[in-house]
Amino acid sequence: MWKDLAISKQILMRTAASALKLDPDCSQEELKEALEKTIKRGEQADAEVLAAREQAKQAIAEMEKKLAAAERDKAQAEKTAADLQTRNDNLTQQIAAERATNAKELQKLKERLAEREKALKAINTALADTPENVLKKMNALKKQRQDEAEARRQIEASFATLRTEKRKQDQQLADAQKNGTRLAAAHRELHDLCTTLHERLKPLVEDPKDLPALPPLDTKLLEEMEQAGVKDSGKT
Repeated sequence: MWKDLAISKQILMRTAASALKLDPDCSQEELKEALEKTIKRGEQADAEVLAAREQAKQAIAEMEKKLAAAERDKAQAEKTAADLQTRNDNLTQQIAAERATNAKELQKLKERLAEREKALKAINTALADTPENVLKKMNALKKQRQDEAEARRQIEASFATLRTEKRKQDQQLADAQKNGTRLAAAHRELHDLCTTLHERLKPLVEDPKDLPALPPLDTKLLEEMEQAGVKDSGKT
């Protein structure tokens, strides 16, 4: 019985030595030392795996924060651009309405002036060219010119106000388009960085499916924002 146990022990030691790539005839101390080193290396490898997982977890959290911030910035930029576009459209409609109104008023003024000219002609015919008639005609002509000048001033002031407001709106829209171009470029760079980090993190986690999926890059919207910025730069 003891002999069988000794043989079994010897077989186990030789098997372990072979697995550890030691001399099959090595001593128990050598085998023990090799086993302890192997166990220590295994523990060290486990610690490194845990550390790598923790780093991957932190990197994933940071990437999620950056993606969330980018999405918020993108939504805000879209809202700002839409608001400015709406205000610009409304102002354009207002200017068109004002022009139509002013055109009607100007036409009415022309009609009134034409009527006054007819009346003056009738007066001239009836009164002839006496000094009194000349003075009346001069006063009427002076009043007519004053009325025309006042009407023109009012129309020009109205147009000047509308032009000033339109320039302000155009400048605000241009600034928003430039900001949209910069934001689009920053969003592209952030998405590329997140994609690179995502690929680097895959080997560090047990299952790459545990990594959060990256949202697709809205290239159509980014191109529209960039093209709007390019058009605005060409205008300036």
